[in-house]
Amino acid sequence: MTAADGKLRLTDCANTETMFRIIQSIPSPKAEPFKAWLARAGYERIQEIENPELAAERARQYYREKGYDEAWIDTRLKSTGCAGN
Repeated sequence: MTAADGKLRLTDCANTETMFRIIQSIPSPKAEPFKAWLARAGYERIQEIENPELAAERARQYYREKGYDEAWIDTRLKSTGCAGN
């Protein structure tokens, strides 16, 4: 990979899936909170696949927390096909 100074450097890389697998294999108690979060997030995504309205509501709540108004949220979700409501 190219470093900030423009020189090529050897480095180890991993994609997201590989990083999650590495984290799941860490036997340290310090990794447990992240492992629990990862399991919860995976479970939630599976639920959203089974019931797409859950994904729309998660997106709606995220935008509310960011301070967007309901009209903007409705427009955004309709344009992405996630309206749900």
